[in-house]
Amino acid sequence: MDSVEINDKRITMLKGDITTQATDAIVNAANSTLLGGGGVDGAIHRAAGPELLAECKQLKRTLLAGHAGLLPTGEAVLTRGYRLPAKYVIHTVGPIYKEDSDPEQHLQRAYENSLRVADHNRLHSIAFPSIGTGAYGCPLGWAASIALTTIHNFLQHPTTLTDVRMVLYSQHDYEVYRAVLQRITA
Repeated sequence: MDSVEINDKRITMLKGDITTQATDAIVNAANSTLLGGGGVDGAIHRAAGPELLAECKQLKRTLLAGHAGLLPTGEAVLTRGYRLPAKYVIHTVGPIYKEDSDPEQHLQRAYENSLRVADHNRLHSIAFPSIGTGAYGCPLGWAASIALTTIHNFLQHPTTLTDVRMVLYSQHDYEVYRAVLQRITA
């Protein structure tokens, strides 16, 4: 585990399973349907239980009705965490790297909007996965740089967030993010 402090706020890197994080919120690297899927999205839906899927279906009918029931890339919405140790799940959609017209902007917005949703709801702690680096094909080092730069910049301003975690599933991903964090904060 590595961490840095920024204005009495902490960014922590750790290797592990995001579904076990006892934070105010965890971020789901969701697909635009919000109905679960593979990777982090599927793991979060399985751990949270069927109530999460029911709430996501309700969001599709109400909040997302104007978007054909789909969460646009880079946007973020909040649900309860149900059976997770986290109180809430913030769902965001990262870019599909080879298909997106501006993957850098969309990935940055996915992190920014997730942080804004947490701050708007006066949350203090949040855990992120590596958004977009699985099935969506974003290069790991590139995505790590965008993620950590965006988080670092967000924490330069007043926010209720004091504990931001990057939870990486593999040792390789952890090492890449750790090196990027060291470079950004050097």
